[in-house]
Amino acid sequence: MRILPKSAFGQTVLLIGLLLLINQVVSYLSVTYYFIRPTSAQINSLLATQVQSMLAQDILQSPVSERRAYTETTGISVFNTEQAMQRGLVQTTGYQFMSNQVSAQLAQKVEVRISTPAPEQNSKRPYLVWISLSSHPDTWISIPLSGWAEANISPLTVYLMVIGSLSVLGGWLFVRRLNRPLHALQSAALQVGKGQTPAPLKEQGSTELIEVTRAFNRMNQGIAQLEHDRTLMTAGISHDLRTPLTRIRLATEMLPPESDWVREGIVHDIEDMNAIIDQFIDYARMDTVGQQELTDLNQLIAEQAQVRHIEETHQIELKLTPLPQIPLGRVAIKRVLDNLIENAFRYGSDKITVTSFFDQKHKRIFCKVRDFGPGIPEAALANMFQPFTQADTARGSLGSGLGLAITRRIINSHNGEISLRNHPQQGLIAEFWLPALFS
Repeated sequence: MRILPKSAFGQTVLLIGLLLLINQVVSYLSVTYYFIRPTSAQINSLLATQVQSMLAQDILQSPVSERRAYTETTGISVFNTEQAMQRGLVQTTGYQFMSNQVSAQLAQKVEVRISTPAPEQNSKRPYLVWISLSSHPDTWISIPLSGWAEANISPLTVYLMVIGSLSVLGGWLFVRRLNRPLHALQSAALQVGKGQTPAPLKEQGSTELIEVTRAFNRMNQGIAQLEHDRTLMTAGISHDLRTPLTRIRLATEMLPPESDWVREGIVHDIEDMNAIIDQFIDYARMDTVGQQELTDLNQLIAEQAQVRHIEETHQIELKLTPLPQIPLGRVAIKRVLDNLIENAFRYGSDKITVTSFFDQKHKRIFCKVRDFGPGIPEAALANMFQPFTQADTARGSLGSGLGLAITRRIINSHNGEISLRNHPQQGLIAEFWLPALFS
């Protein structure tokens, strides 16, 4: 499980969060050591001094009338345990650190408790500190503490939380504004990688991002111009080549009957050259996908397998599992399947296997075409999808070397991937996957 984010956005937010956490911890420690602790020590010292004064005046052993007069003068009351229970001792909270400090100053064991006013009572009513001395076990001293409630640190907590939240929100907005041009640049780069020409990006963000966006727009325009020039050149060359080929074919028709074998050979070569020219034109086209519609890939596989049963020696074994329907360019995917099956028969073996399955975890549809031929050298596998590339030594040298390049362009335009690998035992596996996107 990944804990640290890899994106710049996640790392920036994490950094801001850590800095704010450290800031809050330091703030809490500072408030505790420099404000709360000295105040608490001062209060405990005052409480101990007050109790010492009462012990010196022997208030705890004096008659009730003197205690009442003392209470009216100072607000400090003395009760026995039963009376203290009736006046709220049960709802008090003990504080051990206060007990320890007061005990140290009075040189005897002291128990300190604090009672808070009930919510329905007047909020201005002071807190009461209850003190019990080990020398007077059945006596409780009640000392009012005015101003204790005003020392509540909850506003500080709220303040720190608000500051932290606003800082994280501000950092999030800043990083989001910074990353928006990067996301647009990434999307446009993916489109260029698929052979598309996206619209020029809006130059926004920091100075560095504006410069990168401007350079990308220039590169995109240059690539579009190169593609346009290549298409025009390919179309022009193809047109110029077809004219002499047509004349050659007409000339062969004028050969004498005894030269039929020569005529057939020339016509066969002309058809091969026309097929190669068609591949040049198809590779130069940018609209290789066409209109997409919801389709079951198994249906296209079955149709292409039926079409390829033109020779008795060719056998296609289908291992198809149920697949969900996905948006496909039917003509384009049929071309992919036809090219892979044709290559498997031409360069591999007379028996091939076509497999399909659905990867539920990654939401991908897979299709594999396997032959039982000699395979391709491992060093040549990585370059087989490059235009005009053939593994001559292992698979023969027929064709123009554009079939797999066109196939990869079609698969990439469907946001999928295609690869070749040798089977561990024998043969070659051509595998492609397409994303199964559900709305």
